[in-house]
Amino acid sequence: MVLSLGVFLILFTTFLYLLHYVVRGGRKGELIDKIPGPYAWPFIGNIGMFMVCPEELWNLSRKLNKEYYPINRIWSVKVPVINVYHPDDVEALLSNIKHIEKSLLYNFLHPWLNAGLLTSKGEKWHDRRKILTPAFHFNVLRQFVPIFVEQSEKLVKSICLESDEKVYDIVPLLHNFTLNSICETAMGTSFDQEHDVKDEYRSCVSRMGGITLHRLTRPWLHMDWSFKWSQMFKDQVEALKVLHGFSTKIIKERKQYHEETGGRYLKGLGFETGSNVYGFEGEGFVKGKRRLAMLDLLISASKQNANIDDEGIREEVDTFIFEGHDTTAMALAFTLLLLAENKEAQDKARAEVDDKFDESEEGKLTLKDIQSLVYLERCIKESLRLFPSVPFISRHVSEELRLKNYTVPGGSIVHVHIFDVHRDPNFWPDPLVFDPDRFLPDQVQGRHPFAFVPFSAGPRNCIGQKFAMLELKSLIGYFLRTFYFEPVMSSSEVRIQPDLVLRPITPIRVKLVKRSHD
Repeated sequence: MVLSLGVFLILFTTFLYLLHYVVRGGRKGELIDKIPGPYAWPFIGNIGMFMVCPEELWNLSRKLNKEYYPINRIWSVKVPVINVYHPDDVEALLSNIKHIEKSLLYNFLHPWLNAGLLTSKGEKWHDRRKILTPAFHFNVLRQFVPIFVEQSEKLVKSICLESDEKVYDIVPLLHNFTLNSICETAMGTSFDQEHDVKDEYRSCVSRMGGITLHRLTRPWLHMDWSFKWSQMFKDQVEALKVLHGFSTKIIKERKQYHEETGGRYLKGLGFETGSNVYGFEGEGFVKGKRRLAMLDLLISASKQNANIDDEGIREEVDTFIFEGHDTTAMALAFTLLLLAENKEAQDKARAEVDDKFDESEEGKLTLKDIQSLVYLERCIKESLRLFPSVPFISRHVSEELRLKNYTVPGGSIVHVHIFDVHRDPNFWPDPLVFDPDRFLPDQVQGRHPFAFVPFSAGPRNCIGQKFAMLELKSLIGYFLRTFYFEPVMSSSEVRIQPDLVLRPITPIRVKLVKRSHD
């Protein structure tokens, strides 16, 4: 019996050694071992150190990136992960058309987003990008400004009705605004009054982020068959009922509208070019809640057999509702917080906004006004530098990638830590100081082009970045016109956890004091 046990242990140890050699031996292992990083145990690699609570995981990532600057490697059981946060390495990855495939992390989003624009790859990604690009053409975006303005007016009015001055946890307020805006602009549907529905949707988005992160740091849950035995799978099923129910309702209502109108507003809505794609005038333009939206473009494309069906429509609707509201809400929250604690910048931005309102005959911001708010835009960019809404992105490298000092072998995962790129003192003097003048033209001209990538960069950059900037400037402009922002907490006090977006653990609190315009 003892002999048999001994033989078993010898065979098992030999098996693990051979498996370890297969995974980390050869040229792949040789290239990875040249990259600095914490000690990786045989077979299990570094997975033990990452099985901590979300806040500790965030702090651990910052610590490792600082200790091993400008690059480090960790091992999962069989996959090496390279963490990069130097602009040269970021450029080498993001600008290379060969390396546009998202990593394993995004596979865990497939039950929710399936293979939409965020998660798809290869020919499907190229086809979808081609279909969707016209939806973000300038001629389309200009039609959305009245919606941004209307939603901004509603939000500041509702706050004014509550009190002349009050401390707010601003994140829920801003999530409500951005969800209303993305639904009405990109989807052509209003959810203004359905507060319970929106609250439940936002809660489930957060739950899906937590589930995705939990799976990522636990390799035994990477396989779908093993994940299905966990409690988190049951939580995911419940969350997906809400998330998919939300998008299904939107699509159903929009299709029904086009059926009721005989599809006449879809005629001429081509997707081959961005020019005049929504160029209806007079009676041909759908007014109010029925402005033509991104969803209309998808419906039109499906009717023209443009490599997208009903399932494809839902993929993109799920993707854009999530990305279009969550990231923008966090950008708004951190910008307001930073302006509250930087009074000089706040006053300067407000003076710029006041000039535009004073010149307006109708007392509203127009597209031209919003575009001319150059100082406010610098404030937003500086906020996105300090607190990028998407703090890291991840790619699967299918073939060797040459970085500045190292070669990453095919079959590796590369994480780009945007949060750390944006705070690198080698490119940003006094990186923790809020200074909008970093984005003056002469300052930008001499800076590494990949030192600031809040919307990613290269072929897979954010398709909606111009949309987002118009929305950000619209709401913040109305807030500056209506309120003074006073600090209740410092931005350095905000505790953060890793998620699909930059997610604060603690409330972001700002005091809003109503202005008098006598």
